[in-house]
Formats: sequence, structure tokens, C-alpha cells
Amino acid sequence: MKTIIAACSQNLSGSRASLHAALRTLLAVPWPSQRDVRAWLQLLAVLQWVLSFLLLGPVTLVLLVYLVFTRFWPISALYLAWVIFDWDTPEKGGRRLPCLRRWSVWRHFRDYFPVKLVKTHDLSPGHNYIIGSHPHGILCVGAFCNFITGSTGFSELFPGIRPFLTTLAGNFRLPLFREYLMSGGLCPVTRRAIGHLLSKNGTGNAVAIVIGGAAESLSCSPGVTTLILKNRKGFVRMALQHGAFLVPSFSFGENELFRQVVFEEGSWMRAVQQRFQKMMGFAPCVFYGRGLTSVRSRGFLPYARPITTVVGEPVTVPKIEEPSSEVVDLYHGMYVRSLLKLFNDNKTKYGLSEGDELRIV
Repeated sequence: MKTIIAACSQNLSGSRASLHAALRTLLAVPWPSQRDVRAWLQLLAVLQWVLSFLLLGPVTLVLLVYLVFTRFWPISALYLAWVIFDWDTPEKGGRRLPCLRRWSVWRHFRDYFPVKLVKTHDLSPGHNYIIGSHPHGILCVGAFCNFITGSTGFSELFPGIRPFLTTLAGNFRLPLFREYLMSGGLCPVTRRAIGHLLSKNGTGNAVAIVIGGAAESLSCSPGVTTLILKNRKGFVRMALQHGAFLVPSFSFGENELFRQVVFEEGSWMRAVQQRFQKMMGFAPCVFYGRGLTSVRSRGFLPYARPITTVVGEPVTVPKIEEPSSEVVDLYHGMYVRSLLKLFNDNKTKYGLSEGDELRIV
């Protein structure tokens, strides 16, 4: 009996010693610092955004088509009925959810780059505005973060102003993705949608349009500041028709987020890109960024580069229901000069040299 008790005591002592050793080993392992935790939260915030924009629509579409051939087909049928019933909502101001703008994940998204919004002049809530957003870049990170999320303090800098951001109308045909876009305040870049916001939604509306569009993304690369703007005059005509003031904005650092394979004008690959862009509304860019595990690996996540969006001085625009081409050209020229002044006044503050010029084609 004494032998059994002694053996048990030895085993118990050994177990305690092993437990203490394991605890000492565990405590010796360095725990992630707050800085490491913040870095991972920022990376995950950017990852969910990139995956949402690139995969949410196509994956949901494939899933709903698959469900049609299963016993869960009523799910697809009900959603199709909902889309038909709700078809015109994107053209009528959408269905934004203020809580989504305040989502805490956007603060981590902002801090990853980081993104900053700079105000140079006040915007009166008694007017409506069309904000020209430049440049397009690959994924319009600056425009999204500043005009869709509340993380950079747009509402505090411009009290009484409701920002909206326009995107391709085809995005609102993708299931579930359309709900995601509308909840944030995005609307189609169509005359009907923009006209509704400028004429039937009261005052204090600021509709941001990425003027260069998909065509501009084909020329996006680090160190290049080329804008497609010379013949883009539809936004000026709409501003005149609704009496909306024109506001230039420029996101310094937007073109530094990805590396792109830029094909020369006249090459067959460039021709394929341009034809695809005309047919589908967006350009198939060949680009890469950093990987998920390391900044030295390649992947589809943007590089962490500072983005500073500077909002310039409004160009006062009268209301002319049927503006002539000469009047459109006049105000287009005023807008371009205001944008050039904004760029030249701020370029050395946010990463560019005095010799860098803004090229408009």
C-alpha cells in the first residue's frame, strides 16, 4: 500500500513539474504586440474590401445559378423577384445605411495606407456639387475611403454635405453586390441617377465622379500622373443643367498602390483591353500588389502607401437647362484650370517633386 501511495505521489509531482515547465515555456513565447495586432487588423480590413469588390458579385451569381438546379431553388426565385421589384432603386438615390459608414473596420482600412482627407474651402449645404475625383488608379481606394466611409471625417470637415460616389451601372446588376454598394452610398454613373441626386434629393448633395473612368486605369502606374479629361465633358453639362457647383479633388498616392503591366498604344494587348472596356464598361488590367503573408511577396492586396485626397475650391456654375457647346467648353476649361492649380499647389506637400506635371489627355 505504501509503495502504491509513493508511486502516485511521484507521478503527481512529475505531472506538476511538467505543467510548470509547460507554463514557463508558454510565458516565454513573445506575445504579439499591440502594433502587430493593429497591423493584422488593418491587413484583414483591406483583404475583406478587395475580396468584396472582386468576388462578392460573381461568386453570389454563380451560387444563385447553382441553387436553381437544387431543392433550394426558391431562394434564387425569391431573390430574382426582389431584384425585379427593386430594379430602379439604384437610380433613385440607393438605400444607404449610416451604420455601414461608421463601421469600425473602415478605421483599420484607413490606417493601413494611411488615407487622409484635406479640405481647402468650405462647401455650403445650400448647394449641390459634382466632385471630380482624380486619378482613377486601379481600385479607387482614395475615393471610396473618403466619400463612402466616414473614417476620414468627411462629415466633420463638410457639415451638412451628403457624399455619394458613382460606379459602373453594371455593378448594380450583380446579386448581393448591389445591396452592398447601395448601403454605402454608391450609385450608378448614369444621367438618371446623378440627375436624381442633384434635383430630387434637396440640397447639400456631393456626387463624386471618377472622371477618367476605366480607360484611365490602363495608364495607371507609379510615378505617372496622366488624366483622361480633355474630352470628358458630360459631367460639366450635367452640372450646368442642375446648377451644381464643380469641385476638383486629387488623391496623391493613388497610383502607387499597385504595379501594372502597361501595354503600349497600338499593341494587340492594348487593343484587346480597349475593346473589352468598350464592351463591358471596365478595363482588364494586368496588375499585382503585395501578398497576404509578406510585403515582399506578390498578390492582389495594395501596397501600404499614403493617400492624401485634397478637395479644392468649388467652381460656381449657373443653371442652364440647355447649355450650348461653347458654354460647356467654357466651364470645362475653368474646371481644368482649377484642378491644375490644386495639383501644383499641393504636389510637393504629398510626395511629388516640383518638376512633376499633371498631363491631361
